[in-house]
Order: sequence, then structure tokens, then C-alpha cells
Amino acid sequence: MKTQALALLVGVDLGLPNFDADLKELGLLAQTAGMQPVGHVTCKRKAPDAALFIGSGKADEIKMLALETGATEILFDQSLSPAQQRNLERHLEMPVNDRTLLILEIFAQRARSHEGKLQVELARLQYVSTRLVRRWSHLERQTGGAGVRGGPGEKQIELDKRMIGDAIKRTKDRLAKVKKQRQTQRKQRDRQNSFTISLVGYTNAGKSTLFNALVKADAYVADQLFATLDTTTRQLYLGDASRSVSLSDTVGFIRDLPHGLIDAFAATLQEAADADLLLHVVDGSNPDYLEQIEQVQRVLCEIGAADVPQILVFNKLDAIEKTSLPLHLKDVFELRGAFEGASQSVERVFVSARTGEGLPLLRELLARQVVNVQAGEISSAVNDLA
Repeated sequence: MKTQALALLVGVDLGLPNFDADLKELGLLAQTAGMQPVGHVTCKRKAPDAALFIGSGKADEIKMLALETGATEILFDQSLSPAQQRNLERHLEMPVNDRTLLILEIFAQRARSHEGKLQVELARLQYVSTRLVRRWSHLERQTGGAGVRGGPGEKQIELDKRMIGDAIKRTKDRLAKVKKQRQTQRKQRDRQNSFTISLVGYTNAGKSTLFNALVKADAYVADQLFATLDTTTRQLYLGDASRSVSLSDTVGFIRDLPHGLIDAFAATLQEAADADLLLHVVDGSNPDYLEQIEQVQRVLCEIGAADVPQILVFNKLDAIEKTSLPLHLKDVFELRGAFEGASQSVERVFVSARTGEGLPLLRELLARQVVNVQAGEISSAVNDLA
């Protein structure tokens, strides 16, 4: 039986917004990956130290705390360079990993579909390819032969770089085939005049629970980060529009989602970019919901989905404090742009996917959106004929 890793959490405040002083999200990520947080350390710096990311004095403090708490691994809330990671492991004399690897590990554990596994594998290979040097200290006895110049273990490292490079190429080729299949499926939906809706939102906002409630599906649901990674699509019948639409549940977003994962999950995230409407699901009971909305908007911009119409769905109405309950289940929300600073007014509806409260109102909004789009298409077709 594998022993559970005991993780000491480290966060560095570099003066950037949204610093998680309590490292709550990092702790949840660690637990989701099967680790047990045993303590946390935070510090402030104007800029990361080139060698250790933190100063040597703080590194010594972390080493002492790790000994006191029995930690077997150090987790940083920020991304570390390969050199910083290697130097920290030498200084602390134990494994050191960062937020990026932690998210990759969770994705590797949760991917179920063939496409999801390929996407995670590509992201992991790209991450590991820059960090080979830190894993080859055991090869220092392999010095170069006569007439060969180079450091210890150089031949083995070069071999592994080549192997990983070949694996990355093969995985990209296989993903390209999957992407073509998805494009074919989308073209078929377009020919069938299908209206597509994608659920997007911060991880653990309750997207899969809402998806199940709307289409009576059985998508996996759990109160944890990244409970589901693979896109699931079902038909949703809207009585007020007298037609069915395609509803897709997509992977959740998170702060500082590694760019490698955004690139690797391009095919899956493309579902959101190609949708006719986005249901942006928000955990209405989370005090940091404004920050989470902003993070989702940033990812939507990066995948080319910033201009897709949205409805904000504030979920978990049953978990909102009584003093903070909304006066009305439907209103208008000013949604700020992620980069330009511009804002747009979008409809917002409060629901509880768990109890069903507000779902009839959400269905009405969806039906109205579909009818309006249909009316626009008919008007456009008439104008073209004229």
C-alpha cells in the first residue's frame, strides 16, 4: 500500500493580486492529489530569488519546519524553474514540486477518455522535458569515453531528451487525429442546425451537478477540485422553444492554470469556443467568487471564447448565508473583460443544482436565447434572399 505523502505548503507573496495567504486552494489541490498537508509557510519578496525562489534564510526555516512536522515533500504555490527546483531539493534534502506539477498529477489521475489521457500525457511530457537534469544524479559515474567532451551523464540525458521529444511528437499526432474527428462531429451538428451550450466555470463550482440536474445524466460528481476532466455532451429538451439543444460539461478552470494544459486541452476547450451559448457556472457561496469569475474570463479569452454570449449561473443557492441571499432569482450582472477592462451586462440567475431551486427559470432563459437566435437566423436568411 502506497504511503500518503505529507506535504508542507509554501506560498510567496510577490505583490501580485489574488495571493492566497492561507494557501487554502493549494491545500485542496494537495488533498485531491492524495497528499496530506501538515503545515504552511508564507513570505514576502519583491522578486523571486534566481537560485532558490526564496532566500536561503527562509529555505532553512522551511527545512526546520519540515523536520518538525514530518513532511516528506515541499509544495510551492507558484511555478518554479528547473534550476530553482533542483537547487531547493539539494538545499532541503527532500522532493520539491510546484503548483503546475500538482495540477498535472491530478489531471493524470482523473482523465478517463482516450482523448483526455492523451492531453494529460502531452502536458506532462512537455513539463518533464525541461526538468530531466534534476533526475539524473545517479548517472554521474557515467563519464565520457576517450575523445568525448562533456559532463557526467550527458549521453543518458541526451538520449532521454530524444525519447521524450519523440513521445511528444507521437502524442501531438494522435491528438491531431482526435481533433479532426471532433471537427467532423461539429460539422455534422452544424448541418443538423444544432444549438450548442457549454458549461464553463471555476473548478468545484458545481457544473457536473447542474449538468446532471438539467439532462438527467449520471456524470461523476464530487466535492473536490477537478472531479471531472472529460467533456460529456447530452441532448436537453427545452419545451418553451419546442426543440432540443446540445449541452456539454467541460473541464473546470483554476487560477494559474498551466499554459501547457491550456494548449494540451485545446480540443476539449474548443467545445466552449464553438458553442452558441456559455453557461458560466459560479459557486455563489464562495466569498472569492469575483476572483474566480475573472480567472474563468481570462481562460475564455485565451481559448478564443471571449465573444460567445454568456448567462451567469450562480449555483449553490442552498449554501449561501441567509443574510446574503438575493432578493430576486434573476437579475443583471456587470461582467468585466479579463484584459481590456471593458464590461458587459449579462443575465444572471441563482439556482441550486442540488435542490432544483431556480432550474425552471434557467430553462426559460435558455429557451428564450434559442428562440432569439432562431429568429435572428430567419431574419438573416430573408435579408439574403432579398
